[in-house]
Amino acid sequence: MLPLFSDTNPKAEEFQISLLRQVSVAKRISQMRSLSQLTMRLSRRAILRVNPELSEQELDLIFIAYHYGDDLANCLRKYLRLEASP
Repeated sequence: MLPLFSDTNPKAEEFQISLLRQVSVAKRISQMRSLSQLTMRLSRRAILRVNPELSEQELDLIFIAYHYGDDLANCLRKYLRLEASP
């Protein structure tokens, strides 16, 4: 098997992969979900730290722009403006 990471000892990597293969699919999905949630929380916290004066909605739009692109964030911004108008 070719090593996936150049900074990991091949035997250590092989052992890590064998451990991962022993874990159930449900457990792997749970771990992936947990890591994704942590990443999102840390990202939102960093955005808030740099922009403490912005509203929750503006912070959400910045998060969307960083992670999903400016086009989607701008479309959502326009949609939210339309929803807010009478």
